[in-house]
Formats: sequence, C-alpha cells, structure tokens
Amino acid sequence: MRNECDSIGKLEIPDEALYGIHSLRALDNFPITGERINLNLIKAYLLVKTAALETNYKIGLLPKEKYEPISKAIDLLLQETESAIKKESFSIYEKIIVDPYQGGAGTSLNMNINEVIANTALQISGKKFGQYEFIHPLDDVNLSQSTNDTYPTALKVASIFLLRELTEAFASLQSALQKKENEFSGILKLGRTQLQDAVAITLGQEFGAYAQAIARDRWRLYNGEERLRSVNLGGTAVGNFVSAPMEYVLSINNELKKITGLPVAKAEDLIDATQNFDVFVEVHGLIKAGACSLIKICNDLRLMSSGPHGGLGEIILPAMQAGSSIMPGKVNPVILENAIQVAELVKGHDAVISNLASSGNFELNAFTPLLAHLFLKSIEMLRDAIYNLSEKCISRIKANEERCRHNLLQSAAAAASLINIFGYDSIAKIVNEAESKNISFIELLKQKKLLTEKELYNLLARELGVKNAERT
Repeated sequence: MRNECDSIGKLEIPDEALYGIHSLRALDNFPITGERINLNLIKAYLLVKTAALETNYKIGLLPKEKYEPISKAIDLLLQETESAIKKESFSIYEKIIVDPYQGGAGTSLNMNINEVIANTALQISGKKFGQYEFIHPLDDVNLSQSTNDTYPTALKVASIFLLRELTEAFASLQSALQKKENEFSGILKLGRTQLQDAVAITLGQEFGAYAQAIARDRWRLYNGEERLRSVNLGGTAVGNFVSAPMEYVLSINNELKKITGLPVAKAEDLIDATQNFDVFVEVHGLIKAGACSLIKICNDLRLMSSGPHGGLGEIILPAMQAGSSIMPGKVNPVILENAIQVAELVKGHDAVISNLASSGNFELNAFTPLLAHLFLKSIEMLRDAIYNLSEKCISRIKANEERCRHNLLQSAAAAASLINIFGYDSIAKIVNEAESKNISFIELLKQKKLLTEKELYNLLARELGVKNAERT
C-alpha cells in the first residue's frame, strides 16, 4: 500500500492502483449503483485533457519533460477506452472507478481522470505511482482547468458524437420503413380513426407516414447538434477564467476543435455557459420527440399484427422467440415491446433532466453528473433499440394481403367511396340495413346487385391510385 494525502487527511492506496486519494474518497462516499461512467464521456474527457495539455505546452506553461509522458499516457487511456467502446476489453473501469451518481458537480470524475493520467505518465517516466512531485494530477494534468469547464465541455463533445450515431440510427429506420412503403404500395387495407373503421388506405401509405415521422426526427437531431457546439472550456471555476492565462483561454477551444474534428467554439458568455444547462433540456426534448414517434409506430404495428387469428392480423411480424411457457406456439411482438420500453425510459429521463437543469444555483449546476449520465444513456439506449427494431422487426415484416382485403371488404368503410355514385342518403340506408340484418356491407351490396366484391375492391384501388389491383 502507498500513502497519499489531501486537505482532509491521509489514505492508504493499493500499490498497483492508478487512481489516487480523491478517487478513493469518491468511491467510499457514493453508494455503488452497479452503473459505470459512460465510456463516451470518458473518451471525450480525455480529448478535453489533450486539448488542455497541448495548449499549456504551446504557451510555455508545461515543460517538455512533463508534456511528453502525459501525452503518451492520455493516448494509452484513449486506446483503452476505445477498446471498451468496441466491447473488446473493459479494463478502463479498473482505473475510472467513481460512480456516475456522484455529488460535487463532477469533481470526482475529473479528479479520477487527473490521477489516472498522472500515474500512467509516472509509470511511463519510470517513476512509482503516487510520486506526484514529478508529475502532479492537479498542478500538471489539471493545469489551467476546473471541473466546471472541463466536465460540461466533455459532455457536449460526447453528446455530439453520440447524437450523430443516433441520427444515423433514425436514418436506418427511415430507410427500412420506406422499403416497406414501396413493397406494400399495392396492398389495400382498412384505415382506422379512434380505433374504429374509417376509409380505405394502402399498407404502403401507412408505412410511408411512419417514414415521414422518422425523417422529421432525423432532421431535428441533425439540427440539434448546433445547440451543443458552444462550450465553456477556458472559463475555469465560474466562467471568468480565474487561474487560466488569457492566451490559454483564447487558444484552448481551437485546439479542442482540431483534436475532436468537431465544430466547437468558445461560448459568447462563459459565465452563462457554465451555470445554465437549458441547452441539454432543449436537445433532449428532440430526443424525446423521437422516442414518442417510436412508441406510436410500435403500438400501431402491435395492433396490426394482433391475433393473429383472433385480432387484426394484417401484418406478420418475424417470430423471434417463444411467447409463452404455457401456450404452445404463441409468439409475442417482443422487439416492438423492447423499443417501447426504451422509449418510455427516455421520456422519463426527459423529466429528470428538466428538473436537474432548473435546479442549478448561482454560478454552477451541482447536478451535472446525473444530467450527463441520463442524457448520454438516452441517446445510447434509443440508438441501440432503433437499430434492433430496424434489423429484427421492420425489415422482416410481411403483409397478410388476404386479411387486409377481408377486413376492408367486410367493413362499411367503403361506403364513403360510394357517395358520389349512389348518393349519401342511399348509401346511409344500405349501411344501416346491413347493421340491422347483421351482415356485411359488401354482402348487402351483392344482394342488391349494386356491386360485386371484385368491383368494389377495384373501385377502391382506383381511388387510391393502385394499379393492377383486380382480384378474382
């Protein structure tokens, strides 16, 4: 064991640990939830540290003998984090040990990262862990920085990267829905309003409407990135750049832009950008809107596939797993149910994020860690659920054309299309008569020798612009 000191006192740290006293205190102070700091936030934080390191070195604040091992240390940690993002190795979590639900506005995470970088740099330099007289976590790694400018900046960087991934997920879903729109363009079915029979529509038109809704969500998210590009890096504690030289403040964001490849820029007012998190409320609202679209579409598909024999049964979902431990052969819409539950969780996150953003006081929001954790979690969960939905459900949906036709022709929904031919009053009488005789609308039309089933179907097809729809 090695001893480390802070302003509170001493602690024993395991000899092999790359974290230090501040990380260990945080580990002890905050109950372990079993969740981990988001990997994309760790990656973004390391990129912010790189930008700070490069700037401090270029303006002469950090000597070369410290700059080089710190730079190599960050590179190694970035590689380790990338490996975890790819699900190859999760060894980074042996070093970044703090819980995501932490007090202190994110200071615990910043301290943890500073200590791990410093000790990795010491190891590269041939020194022992904890020999901070050579490379110090705060004096060197955290030079010209504060948690209060590095954490929000890292969050925005991580959010932009993930938001782009979410946008691509929506694009894949839009494409899958558009393929079904084309595939089902010639299939007539019963439309429904308020869950009651309405007028004829094509199955393709329904999927086309879903694709349009998802296209709007995709466009909203694409534009939403712009809200996250303004960062408070260089503002240090409260936004008035105490302890950071002006040369650093004016250079740091250009360095971050070069390192990340993102169009980030210094906020017009660093004090405002340090204390106000309304931008995360705004952007998460766009994410929530996408979740709402997803729920609506998934519930429609569940209803259309219901039965399949005792329900609507108009589409056939892929069979993914056994649906019951007691009912043989039962198959449930599990992929749709999964997507709905994820989307509902995103809606819940939105309420919490709104509350947290409004709970900041004066120059800082103390609740940044939970806001960050839920914000990034929403994006990742929704991204994965959408890809899963596209690949394992939407792309494999089949139409039950005969059931669609049957439901349409057995309904009085076709009545609206006959008004211009027979007149409203005449058609209304036929509808009422069919109801009173407990027979279908088409059956009464056939009895009265007004229209055959084939003639009615083709009339509806022509009205919807469907060619070659004639049925025997």
